[in-house]
Amino acid sequence: MMEVASLAGVSQATVSLVLNGSPGAKLADATRERVKDAARKLGYRLPHRKPKKSPGPQPAILFLADEIASDPWMTMAYDGAQKKASEYGYTVLLAVTGNSEDEAAVLEQFEGMRIAGVIYGTILTRLVEPSAAVLKHRTVLLNAYDSRRRLHSIIPGDLLGGRAATQHLIDAGRRRIALINGQRGIDASRDRLKGYRQALASNDIPFDPKLVRWGNWEPLSGYEHTKELLKLSPRPDAIFCGNDPMAYGCYDALREARISIPDEIAVIGFDNRDLANSMHPPLTTVILPHYEMGEIAAEHLIEMIGGHNTRPTQTKVECTLVHRASV
Repeated sequence: MMEVASLAGVSQATVSLVLNGSPGAKLADATRERVKDAARKLGYRLPHRKPKKSPGPQPAILFLADEIASDPWMTMAYDGAQKKASEYGYTVLLAVTGNSEDEAAVLEQFEGMRIAGVIYGTILTRLVEPSAAVLKHRTVLLNAYDSRRRLHSIIPGDLLGGRAATQHLIDAGRRRIALINGQRGIDASRDRLKGYRQALASNDIPFDPKLVRWGNWEPLSGYEHTKELLKLSPRPDAIFCGNDPMAYGCYDALREARISIPDEIAVIGFDNRDLANSMHPPLTTVILPHYEMGEIAAEHLIEMIGGHNTRPTQTKVECTLVHRASV
Protein backbone atom coordinates (compact mmCIF):
# COMPACT_ATOMS: atom_id res chain seq x y z
CA MET A 1 0.00 0.00 0.00
CA MET A 2 2.77 2.44 0.94
CA GLU A 3 4.68 1.74 -2.29
CA VAL A 4 1.59 2.14 -4.45
CA ALA A 5 0.66 5.39 -2.67
CA SER A 6 4.19 6.77 -3.15
CA LEU A 7 4.32 5.90 -6.86
CA ALA A 8 0.82 7.23 -7.54
CA GLY A 9 1.32 10.38 -5.46
CA VAL A 10 -1.75 9.80 -3.29
CA SER A 11 -2.48 8.84 0.31
CA GLN A 12 -2.64 5.27 1.58
CA ALA A 13 -6.32 5.83 2.31
CA THR A 14 -6.94 6.53 -1.38
CA VAL A 15 -5.05 3.39 -2.38
CA SER A 16 -7.12 1.32 0.02
CA LEU A 17 -10.40 2.71 -1.32
CA VAL A 18 -9.43 2.11 -4.97
CA LEU A 19 -8.00 -1.39 -4.59
CA ASN A 20 -10.83 -2.54 -2.36
CA GLY A 21 -13.53 -1.07 -4.58
CA SER A 22 -15.09 0.73 -1.63
CA PRO A 23 -18.57 2.13 -2.38
CA GLY A 24 -19.30 5.79 -1.81
CA ALA A 25 -15.74 7.02 -2.36
CA LYS A 26 -15.90 10.18 -4.48
CA LEU A 27 -12.60 9.87 -6.30
CA ALA A 28 -11.82 11.24 -9.76
CA ASP A 29 -11.52 8.66 -12.54
CA ALA A 30 -7.99 9.92 -13.24
CA THR A 31 -7.02 9.27 -9.61
CA ARG A 32 -8.44 5.73 -9.73
CA GLU A 33 -6.53 4.96 -12.95
CA ARG A 34 -3.30 6.42 -11.53
CA VAL A 35 -3.55 4.12 -8.50
CA LYS A 36 -4.32 1.08 -10.66
CA ASP A 37 -1.44 1.86 -13.05
CA ALA A 38 0.97 2.23 -10.11
CA ALA A 39 -0.23 -1.08 -8.67
CA ARG A 40 0.31 -2.88 -11.99
CA LYS A 41 3.81 -1.42 -12.37
CA LEU A 42 4.70 -2.77 -8.92
CA GLY A 43 3.38 -6.22 -9.80
CA TYR A 44 0.28 -6.05 -7.66
CA ARG A 45 -2.47 -8.20 -9.15
CA LEU A 46 -5.74 -6.34 -9.13
CA PRO A 47 -8.58 -8.56 -7.86
CA HIS A 48 -11.34 -9.41 -10.31
CA ARG A 49 -14.53 -9.10 -8.33
CA LYS A 50 -17.89 -7.46 -8.48
CA PRO A 51 -18.22 -4.04 -6.87
CA LYS A 52 -19.14 -4.22 -3.22
CA LYS A 53 -22.67 -3.38 -2.27
CA SER A 54 -22.96 -1.05 0.64
CA PRO A 55 -24.33 -2.94 3.67
CA GLY A 56 -26.09 0.15 4.92
CA PRO A 57 -25.38 3.74 5.83
CA GLN A 58 -21.70 4.68 5.58
CA PRO A 59 -20.04 5.23 8.97
CA ALA A 60 -19.85 8.89 9.96
CA ILE A 61 -17.03 10.99 11.39
CA LEU A 62 -17.94 13.03 14.46
CA PHE A 63 -16.41 16.50 14.71
CA LEU A 64 -16.41 17.61 18.36
CA ALA A 65 -15.68 21.32 18.88
CA ASP A 66 -15.43 23.18 22.18
CA GLU A 67 -16.78 26.40 20.62
CA ILE A 68 -17.86 27.72 17.23
CA ALA A 69 -19.45 31.11 17.93
CA SER A 70 -16.77 33.66 18.88
CA ASP A 71 -14.35 33.12 15.98
CA PRO A 72 -14.62 31.46 12.56
CA TRP A 73 -11.82 28.95 13.11
CA MET A 74 -13.78 25.84 14.10
CA THR A 75 -16.34 26.45 11.35
CA MET A 76 -13.51 26.69 8.81
CA ALA A 77 -11.87 23.54 10.17
CA TYR A 78 -15.20 21.69 10.01
CA ASP A 79 -15.69 22.80 6.39
CA GLY A 80 -12.22 21.49 5.50
CA ALA A 81 -12.83 18.18 7.24
CA GLN A 82 -16.24 17.79 5.61
CA LYS A 83 -14.86 18.46 2.12
CA LYS A 84 -12.00 15.99 2.50
CA ALA A 85 -14.16 13.31 4.12
CA SER A 86 -16.79 13.56 1.38
CA GLU A 87 -14.13 12.59 -1.18
CA TYR A 88 -13.94 9.23 0.59
CA GLY A 89 -17.67 8.82 1.03
CA TYR A 90 -17.88 9.87 4.69
CA THR A 91 -20.30 12.29 6.31
CA VAL A 92 -19.01 14.58 9.07
CA LEU A 93 -21.38 15.37 11.95
CA LEU A 94 -20.77 18.49 14.06
CA ALA A 95 -21.36 18.71 17.81
CA VAL A 96 -20.30 21.41 20.30
CA THR A 97 -19.14 20.36 23.77
CA GLY A 98 -17.86 22.32 26.73
CA ASN A 99 -16.55 19.66 29.13
CA SER A 100 -16.06 15.92 29.62
CA GLU A 101 -19.67 15.46 30.79
CA ASP A 102 -20.89 17.06 27.57
CA GLU A 103 -18.58 14.81 25.55
CA ALA A 104 -20.01 11.67 27.14
CA ALA A 105 -23.59 12.90 26.63
CA VAL A 106 -23.00 13.77 22.98
CA LEU A 107 -21.37 10.43 22.22
CA GLU A 108 -24.24 8.67 23.95
CA GLN A 109 -26.64 10.41 21.57
CA PHE A 110 -24.75 8.92 18.62
CA GLU A 111 -24.56 5.39 20.03
CA GLY A 112 -27.07 4.08 17.51
CA MET A 113 -24.94 5.31 14.60
CA ARG A 114 -21.79 3.88 13.12
CA ILE A 115 -19.11 6.36 14.25
CA ALA A 116 -15.90 5.71 12.33
CA GLY A 117 -13.85 8.15 14.38
CA VAL A 118 -13.68 11.53 16.09
CA ILE A 119 -12.02 14.84 15.18
CA TYR A 120 -11.60 16.74 18.45
CA GLY A 121 -11.18 20.48 17.83
CA THR A 122 -10.51 23.46 20.11
CA ILE A 123 -10.91 27.17 19.39
CA LEU A 124 -7.51 27.94 21.02
CA THR A 125 -4.37 25.92 20.40
CA ARG A 126 -3.92 24.16 23.73
CA LEU A 127 -3.21 21.05 25.78
CA VAL A 128 -6.28 18.82 26.16
CA GLU A 129 -7.16 15.59 27.91
CA PRO A 130 -10.10 14.05 26.03
CA SER A 131 -12.56 12.08 28.12
CA ALA A 132 -12.65 8.29 28.26
CA ALA A 133 -15.82 8.42 26.16
CA VAL A 134 -13.88 10.08 23.33
CA LEU A 135 -10.84 7.82 23.63
CA LYS A 136 -12.99 4.76 22.95
CA HIS A 137 -12.97 5.92 19.33
CA ARG A 138 -10.20 6.57 16.82
CA THR A 139 -9.42 10.22 17.53
CA VAL A 140 -7.42 12.99 15.85
CA LEU A 141 -6.85 16.27 17.73
CA LEU A 142 -7.29 19.49 15.77
CA ASN A 143 -5.67 22.68 17.10
CA ALA A 144 -4.85 20.73 20.26
CA TYR A 145 -2.43 18.13 21.67
CA ASP A 146 -2.46 15.72 24.61
CA SER A 147 0.22 15.55 27.29
CA ARG A 148 1.33 12.01 26.50
CA ARG A 149 1.14 12.43 22.72
CA ARG A 150 -1.08 9.35 22.40
CA LEU A 151 -3.11 10.89 19.58
CA HIS A 152 -2.47 12.45 16.19
CA SER A 153 -2.57 16.23 16.50
CA ILE A 154 -2.82 18.93 13.85
CA ILE A 155 -1.76 22.43 14.93
CA PRO A 156 -0.83 25.68 13.15
CA GLY A 157 2.82 26.59 12.69
CA ASP A 158 2.54 29.76 14.78
CA LEU A 159 6.27 30.00 15.51
CA LEU A 160 7.28 29.97 11.86
CA GLY A 161 4.36 32.26 11.06
CA GLY A 162 5.60 34.79 13.60
CA ARG A 163 9.10 34.48 12.22
CA ALA A 164 7.90 34.95 8.62
CA ALA A 165 5.90 38.06 9.54
CA THR A 166 8.86 39.65 11.33
CA GLN A 167 11.29 38.68 8.57
CA HIS A 168 9.01 40.27 5.99
CA LEU A 169 9.20 43.56 7.89
CA ILE A 170 12.99 43.28 8.14
CA ASP A 171 13.25 42.56 4.41
CA ALA A 172 11.23 45.75 3.85
CA GLY A 173 13.98 47.70 5.63
CA ARG A 174 12.39 47.98 9.08
CA ARG A 175 14.62 47.68 12.13
CA ARG A 176 12.62 48.92 15.12
CA ILE A 177 9.77 46.42 15.06
CA ALA A 178 7.15 46.37 17.81
CA LEU A 179 4.94 43.39 18.66
CA ILE A 180 1.40 43.74 20.01
CA ASN A 181 0.87 40.14 21.06
CA GLY A 182 -2.17 38.22 22.23
CA GLN A 183 -2.86 37.22 25.82
CA ARG A 184 -0.10 35.84 28.04
CA GLY A 185 -0.22 32.13 28.67
CA ILE A 186 -1.74 31.28 25.28
CA ASP A 187 0.17 28.86 23.03
CA ALA A 188 -0.33 31.05 19.95
CA SER A 189 1.03 34.16 21.74
CA ARG A 190 4.03 32.25 23.08
CA ASP A 191 4.97 30.77 19.70
CA ARG A 192 4.48 33.99 17.73
CA LEU A 193 6.75 35.78 20.22
CA LYS A 194 9.38 33.05 19.76
CA GLY A 195 9.18 33.49 16.00
CA TYR A 196 9.50 37.27 16.35
CA ARG A 197 12.60 36.92 18.54
CA GLN A 198 14.17 34.33 16.23
CA ALA A 199 13.82 36.63 13.22
CA LEU A 200 15.39 39.54 15.12
CA ALA A 201 18.29 37.38 16.31
CA SER A 202 18.90 35.98 12.81
CA ASN A 203 19.30 39.53 11.53
CA ASP A 204 21.45 40.82 14.43
CA ILE A 205 18.69 43.12 15.68
CA PRO A 206 18.72 43.41 19.49
CA PHE A 207 15.55 42.41 21.29
CA ASP A 208 13.98 45.37 23.10
CA PRO A 209 11.34 44.31 25.68
CA LYS A 210 9.82 47.82 25.60
CA LEU A 211 8.63 47.07 22.06
CA VAL A 212 6.57 44.03 23.14
CA ARG A 213 3.06 44.60 24.47
CA TRP A 214 0.54 42.02 25.66
CA GLY A 215 -2.96 42.55 24.28
CA ASN A 216 -6.20 40.57 24.34
CA TRP A 217 -6.94 39.98 20.61
CA GLU A 218 -9.51 42.85 20.52
CA PRO A 219 -9.30 46.05 18.38
CA LEU A 220 -9.25 48.33 21.44
CA SER A 221 -6.17 46.50 22.66
CA GLY A 222 -4.36 47.22 19.38
CA TYR A 223 -5.46 50.85 19.52
CA GLU A 224 -4.32 51.48 23.11
CA HIS A 225 -0.97 49.71 22.77
CA THR A 226 -0.19 51.54 19.52
CA LYS A 227 -0.75 54.90 21.26
CA GLU A 228 1.71 53.81 23.99
CA LEU A 229 4.27 52.63 21.44
CA LEU A 230 4.13 56.00 19.68
CA LYS A 231 5.36 57.66 22.90
CA LEU A 232 8.67 55.78 22.71
CA SER A 233 11.78 57.54 21.47
CA PRO A 234 12.67 56.47 18.91
CA ARG A 235 9.25 55.18 17.98
CA PRO A 236 8.77 51.93 16.03
CA ASP A 237 9.01 51.90 12.26
CA ALA A 238 6.87 48.74 12.09
CA ILE A 239 4.22 47.02 14.23
CA PHE A 240 3.49 43.30 14.13
CA CYS A 241 0.02 42.66 15.54
CA GLY A 242 -0.81 39.21 16.90
CA ASN A 243 -4.12 39.14 15.03
CA ASP A 244 -6.03 41.19 12.44
CA PRO A 245 -8.57 42.78 14.84
CA MET A 246 -5.71 44.27 16.89
CA ALA A 247 -4.18 45.51 13.62
CA TYR A 248 -7.51 47.22 12.92
CA GLY A 249 -7.22 49.07 16.23
CA CYS A 250 -3.58 49.85 15.43
CA TYR A 251 -4.68 51.49 12.16
CA ASP A 252 -7.11 53.73 14.07
CA ALA A 253 -4.37 54.95 16.43
CA LEU A 254 -1.95 55.64 13.55
CA ARG A 255 -4.67 57.46 11.61
CA GLU A 256 -5.42 59.68 14.64
CA ALA A 257 -1.70 60.50 14.90
CA ARG A 258 -1.62 61.30 11.15
CA ILE A 259 0.99 58.64 10.56
CA SER A 260 1.10 57.16 7.07
CA ILE A 261 0.95 53.38 6.55
CA PRO A 262 3.36 52.00 5.39
CA ASP A 263 5.51 55.05 4.56
CA GLU A 264 6.18 55.95 8.19
CA ILE A 265 5.13 52.79 10.04
CA ALA A 266 4.47 49.41 8.42
CA VAL A 267 1.82 47.13 9.93
CA ILE A 268 1.38 43.37 9.65
CA GLY A 269 -1.34 41.19 11.15
CA PHE A 270 -2.05 37.51 11.70
CA ASP A 271 -5.12 35.37 10.80
CA ASN A 272 -6.09 36.68 7.33
CA ARG A 273 -9.67 37.46 8.32
CA ASP A 274 -12.09 38.93 5.80
CA LEU A 275 -11.56 42.43 7.18
CA ALA A 276 -7.84 42.39 6.29
CA ASN A 277 -8.43 42.92 2.56
CA SER A 278 -10.94 45.74 3.13
CA MET A 279 -8.74 47.85 5.43
CA HIS A 280 -7.09 51.02 4.07
CA PRO A 281 -4.44 50.19 3.01
CA PRO A 282 -5.17 46.44 2.71
CA LEU A 283 -3.43 44.61 5.53
CA THR A 284 -0.44 42.33 5.01
CA THR A 285 -1.09 39.33 7.24
CA VAL A 286 -0.43 35.63 7.85
CA ILE A 287 -2.98 32.90 7.16
CA LEU A 288 -4.21 30.87 10.11
CA PRO A 289 -4.77 27.61 8.17
CA HIS A 290 -7.75 26.03 9.95
CA TYR A 291 -9.44 24.94 6.72
CA GLU A 292 -6.33 23.02 5.67
CA MET A 293 -5.98 21.67 9.21
CA GLY A 294 -9.50 20.27 8.96
CA GLU A 295 -8.65 18.57 5.67
CA ILE A 296 -5.49 17.04 7.11
CA ALA A 297 -7.27 15.86 10.27
CA ALA A 298 -9.92 14.10 8.17
CA GLU A 299 -7.30 12.43 5.98
CA HIS A 300 -5.34 11.25 9.03
CA LEU A 301 -8.50 9.79 10.53
CA ILE A 302 -9.51 8.05 7.30
CA GLU A 303 -6.04 6.51 7.02
CA MET A 304 -6.44 5.22 10.59
CA ILE A 305 -9.82 3.74 9.68
CA GLY A 306 -8.07 1.90 6.87
CA GLY A 307 -5.47 0.53 9.26
CA HIS A 308 -2.67 2.91 8.29
CA ASN A 309 -0.89 5.86 9.90
CA THR A 310 -1.63 4.57 13.39
CA ARG A 311 1.54 5.82 15.11
CA PRO A 312 0.71 9.21 16.71
CA THR A 313 2.35 12.21 15.08
CA GLN A 314 2.09 15.97 15.43
CA THR A 315 1.62 17.92 12.19
CA LYS A 316 2.31 21.66 12.11
CA VAL A 317 0.56 23.34 9.18
CA GLU A 318 2.32 26.28 7.53
CA CYS A 319 0.99 29.79 8.21
CA THR A 320 1.55 31.45 4.84
CA LEU A 321 2.25 35.17 4.45
CA VAL A 322 -0.19 37.25 2.37
CA HIS A 323 1.50 40.41 1.10
CA ARG A 324 -0.66 43.49 0.70
CA ALA A 325 -0.09 47.25 0.88
CA SER A 326 0.57 47.82 4.61
CA VAL A 327 4.26 46.83 4.38
